[in-house]
Order: sequence, then C-alpha cells, then structure tokens
Amino acid sequence: MESRIVISGFGGQGVLTIGKYIVYGGMNAEKEVSWMPSYGPEMRGGTASCSVVVSDRQVGSPIVTMADAVVVMNKPSLTKYLPKVKKGGTILINSSLIDIKADRQDINVVYVPANDLAAECGSARSANIVMFGAFIKKTNVITYENAVSVLKHSFEKKPSVLETVLKCFEKGFNLD
Repeated sequence: MESRIVISGFGGQGVLTIGKYIVYGGMNAEKEVSWMPSYGPEMRGGTASCSVVVSDRQVGSPIVTMADAVVVMNKPSLTKYLPKVKKGGTILINSSLIDIKADRQDINVVYVPANDLAAECGSARSANIVMFGAFIKKTNVITYENAVSVLKHSFEKKPSVLETVLKCFEKGFNLD
C-alpha cells in the first residue's frame, strides 16, 4: 500500500501541520514516510503546500505528481491541484472558503466546511484539524486511533487546547 497525498492552502492555515500529522501517524504504524513542504516567501497569506507519501515499502521519491488524495484549503489550491488527483482518488475541499464545485466525475469529492465547524468548536484557527479528521475518515491512510494518538502527543503540554483540538477532529471525522 502506498498513498501519495498533497495538502495545499494559504500560509497560516496549517496545511504543513496536517502533512506532519499524517507522517507521524504513518511512522507510529511503522510505515515508510516522506514529507516535503513548499511555500512562498511570505510568512502568512502566501501559498503553502506539502507532498506526503505513506508506504509499506521504501519511498522512492517524495515528489507527488499525481495524488491519491488532495486536501485543498483555498480556491487557488483547488484550481492548481484538482487535475493532479488520480482517477478514483479523493479530494477534500474546504467549502467554508471555496464556493465552487469540483468539475470531475472520476474522483471522490468531499466538501468539508472546515472553518465553520472549527468556529462551532470555539477555535476558528483549527480548521486544519477539522480537515485532518475528515481526511482520516475518507482515506484510511492511518487509523483513527493513530491519528488521535498523534494529536494527544502534539498537545500533551496544552491540555486545555487538546480538548478543543479533539473536538474539532471529531467534527471532521464524523462529517457525513
């Protein structure tokens, strides 16, 4: 099994963090992983993306040209990465910020109102965590238990934040 993933959005939306969580989950499951970030020169607001590979065998290249799954947090990312989803692959679209529909019938399209759901949880900055939950549910790249373990480890020194993070993750994971 090998999953090739791209996550993209504006800098500051936590797209690189989603990629790291997937990689940490893969490492915990004793998979081979790679994570390759790419971002513009701006600190916030510029383009940010990362390519992630999770595999049962050694990763030959960290470069993802055609993805099994794509997560897009903004409209420019949808335009850029929609053509790069393999036939039969999955794209998760942040429908809180992207008001257009994907025009492909050969892939699975999941609309996630990530910003809206994060705000419902009391943390507007946690849209990436909502998207991470939806990604885990729709792709099974890593297990639910593994994903929760990664989040608990990442926020173990911030118990008050962890509660909200887990709530956001559940919102995304339980999205229909």
